[in-house]
Amino acid sequence: MEQLPHSTPAGALPSAAAPPSPPRFALRRSRTDRMLAGVCGGLAEAMGADAALLRVLVVALTLITGGAAAIVYVAAWVLAPEDERPAV
Repeated sequence: MEQLPHSTPAGALPSAAAPPSPPRFALRRSRTDRMLAGVCGGLAEAMGADAALLRVLVVALTLITGGAAAIVYVAAWVLAPEDERPAV
C-alpha cells in the first residue's frame, strides 16, 4: 500500500489549520454592574452568567463555609483590577 507524500493521518489537523487557542480568562471588576465592589458583576460578565445569581451563590457559600467565601471575595476585590471601559 502506497502513501501519498503529503497526507496526514486520519483525524489529524494540518499544522496550518490548528484551532485558535481559547481566550484567556481575566477577572475584572465591573464598573456598571456592581452592588459592593463589582466582583460578582465582573465574574458574571466573564462567565456569561447572571450577576444576581452569582451574588446569591456568594452569600450562600459565605454562610455554608463559615465566612471563607467572604475572604475570597475580599481578596478578589483587592487583587482584580477594575474594568478599563468607562461606565456608561
